Amino acid sequence: MAGESAAPFALDAAAARRIAGGTHADPFAVLGPSDDGRHIVAHLPGAERVWAVNDTDRAELHPHSDAEAVFVGAALPFYRLRIQWPGGAVEEREDPYRFGPVLGQIDEYLIGEGTHRRLWEVLGAHRITHERADGVHFAVWAPNAERVSIVGDFNGWNPTAHPMRSRGATGVWEIFLPGLGEGAVYKYDILGEGGRQLPLKADPVGFGSEHPPATGSVVRPLGRHRWQDAGWIDRRAAINAVDAPMSVYEVHLGSWRRAAGERPLSYLELATELVDYAADLGFTHLEVMPISEHPFDGSWGYQPIGLFAPTVRHGTPEEFAALVDRAHARGLGMIADWVPGHFPTDQHGLGRFDGTALYEHRDPREGFHPDWNTLIFNYGRPEVLNYLVSNALYWLDEYHLDGLRVDAVASMIYRDYSRRAGEWIPNADGGRENYEAIEFLRRVNVAAYGEHPGIAMIAEESTTFPGVSHGVDRGGLGFGYKWNLGWMNDSLSYFGKDPVYRRHHHDQLTFGITYAFTENFVLPISHDEVVHGKGSMYGRMPGNHADKLGNLKAFYGYMWGYPGKKLLFMGQEFGQPAEWDHGSELDWGVLRDPGHAGVQSLVRDLNRLYRAQPALHRGDADGRGFQWLLVDAVDDQVFAWLRRGAPGDPHVVVVLNLTPVERTGYRVGFPVPGRWTEALNTDSEAYGGGNRGNTGAIETEEVPAGDEAQSAMLTLPPLSAIYFVEERS
Repeated sequence: MAGESAAPFALDAAAARRIAGGTHADPFAVLGPSDDGRHIVAHLPGAERVWAVNDTDRAELHPHSDAEAVFVGAALPFYRLRIQWPGGAVEEREDPYRFGPVLGQIDEYLIGEGTHRRLWEVLGAHRITHERADGVHFAVWAPNAERVSIVGDFNGWNPTAHPMRSRGATGVWEIFLPGLGEGAVYKYDILGEGGRQLPLKADPVGFGSEHPPATGSVVRPLGRHRWQDAGWIDRRAAINAVDAPMSVYEVHLGSWRRAAGERPLSYLELATELVDYAADLGFTHLEVMPISEHPFDGSWGYQPIGLFAPTVRHGTPEEFAALVDRAHARGLGMIADWVPGHFPTDQHGLGRFDGTALYEHRDPREGFHPDWNTLIFNYGRPEVLNYLVSNALYWLDEYHLDGLRVDAVASMIYRDYSRRAGEWIPNADGGRENYEAIEFLRRVNVAAYGEHPGIAMIAEESTTFPGVSHGVDRGGLGFGYKWNLGWMNDSLSYFGKDPVYRRHHHDQLTFGITYAFTENFVLPISHDEVVHGKGSMYGRMPGNHADKLGNLKAFYGYMWGYPGKKLLFMGQEFGQPAEWDHGSELDWGVLRDPGHAGVQSLVRDLNRLYRAQPALHRGDADGRGFQWLLVDAVDDQVFAWLRRGAPGDPHVVVVLNLTPVERTGYRVGFPVPGRWTEALNTDSEAYGGGNRGNTGAIETEEVPAGDEAQSAMLTLPPLSAIYFVEERS
C-alpha cells in the first residue's frame, strides 16, 4: 500500500529521549504530524509495530533507534494509528497529537486576565466532538509546571503516554483524547520546576470523583438533567426576599437516615424521603452541608478538594440535580454550604499544585490555618479569585441552587483570626482586615446576584464586622443574610441554666434586640451546636425528661417568634437526646415517645404559623416589626412582644413564661383592643403538654398595662410560649 516504503525522517535523538522519558515541555512540537505534513511521530509504550492508516492507505512507523517506544514514519491525511501489541493483538485508535487546540483565544484571554466567570466550561474534563472525533478534552491551570500529563486507567497511569499541550502565558495545559468516554478515572502527573516529580493531582475543576478513600477524578458529563423548575425560578426572588418566611432545615446527607440503618441514602432516595419529610414539617428551605467532594468523612465536607464535584457518596451529578429539582417541585429552596475559606493539605489536592504555592499563600502566616491544619486561598491572585467566583456560579448555574451559605467568613476577613501576635502579617495599612478576602466576598456576591437574581447568599460570620448583609454599593460585603451567632450564644446560655437562676441572666434574652435589625439575620441552631461534647438541644435543657421537653418547646416558641429567619439542624426538630454522630443515622426511634413526637408536631405547627402570619416574617429585618410589651418582669421571667407586618396584617403577640411555675391571672398589655386567638401554645396536649392555657382566645380589657391602653389576664403554663393572633372582621 502507499507509504509502506517511505523512510522515516531524522528525529533529533535528544528530543526523542525526552518524549520517551515524559520530560518534553512541548510534546505537540514533536508528536503527531510534522509542521510540513510529511512525517508522523508517535510514542506508544509497549507497542511492537505501528502503522498510520486511513480508509485507503497504510504507512508503517519505524522505531527510533535512540528512544524506546518512539515511532517515526511518513504522514497520511486523516490518519489513525494501528498498533500491534505483544502477543499479536491489534488495536486501531486516533492519535491525540494530530488534533489542534480546543481552547479559543477569548478563553485564553479571560483565563489569563482572571475574569472567566464560566471557568468550568473550559477547564476540567469535557466530553466533546472535536474535529469530527468524539472524546474528552482535559484542561488544567499549572503555570509553573515544566510538563503536565494526563494519566488514568486508559493509559496504565503512564505519565509518558499523554503529555499535554502548554497554552503559554495562560498557564493552562490541555489535550483532547479521542475515544475516551464517561466514567474514565484520571489525575494529572506534573513535573515542577527543575523536573521535580510531584504527587499525582486530582482535577481542580473535576466534576466527579472516585469513592473515597480512592482519590482519582472521574469524567462526568454536565447538563444531562432536564429541569422542570422554571416556575420555581420565576418566583424565587419573592421566596428568598427579606420580608418572606424562611425556615431552613439543615442536613448532613450521610447521617440523616440510612438504608437499613447502614449505608447513606442516595440522592434519588433523598429526593423523596428527605424532601417529603422537610416539606411535611413546613420548612421553606433545605440546607445541605458541603456536598463538594472531600477525602475525609469526619470533616463533614468542610475540607473539600473537589470543589466542582458533588460527592459521589450519594450518587452522580445528574442525580444531585434531580434532588434539587424535586425539592423545588415540593416548594423547598435548596441551599448548600460553600467553603471558599480553606482547603486540606492532602497531597492529591490543591496544595503546591504545580510545585509552587499556586492556590495558597506561600507564607504560612497568611496561607495556613492553625486551627484546622488547612491551607488558605490567595485571594489576591486574580486566577485564584476567578476560580472561586466561578465555582460559586457553577453551583448556582449547573444545579439551580437557591443560595450558598458561606462558611467561616470571619476566618477570611481577619488576618489575625485565631493567631497570636507575630503569627500574622498586617495589611498594607497595618491593620488586621484582609482586604483581598473582603474584595473577593464582594465580587462573588455581586456576580452571584447579578447572574442569578433571587438567590440568597448567606454568611456564617461570628464577629461584629459591619455591613455583612449590606449592599456592596453601600460599603457592605453584599450578602443577603448573616447568621446571628450572638443571639445563638446568648439564647443557648440562658436556656441551659436552671430556671431558678435565669432571673440573673435576663439580659441574655433582651440585649439581642438592640442589634437585631442591623443586619438581615438568620437565627441558627446548626450542627456546630450539637457536636464536640456540646450535647444535643434536648441535652442542653435543664431538669428531668419532662422539664427538658418543656424547656425545648419553649425555646422553639421563643425562636420562631423572634425577629429573624430560622435554621434548625436535623434531629433537633424532635429533640434527639444524643449528640449528633456523623457516622450513624438520627435516633428516629425516640419518636415512639409522645414527648419527642410532640416536639416534632410543635415545629411543624410553628413553621405553618410563621408562614401563615405575615407579622411573624415581614418585619424580620425591620425594627418597625417588633415592640416589647413586657421586658422587665425579671423576677417572673415572663417576656411579651408584638410582631407587626404590613398595614392590614393581623398583629401577633408572643408571651413566654420561662419558669416551671404556672401563672394565672397574669396581666399583659395588648397593642389593640378586641379578641385575640390563642393560635399556638407550646403546652398543648398535641405537643405532649399539660393543655393549660386560655381556652382558645382572650378578650382585652380597658385596663392599661405597660405602655398599652388595654390588656388581658392570661394563664401562662410553666415553661411555655403562647402566640396570640389579632382577630379582624
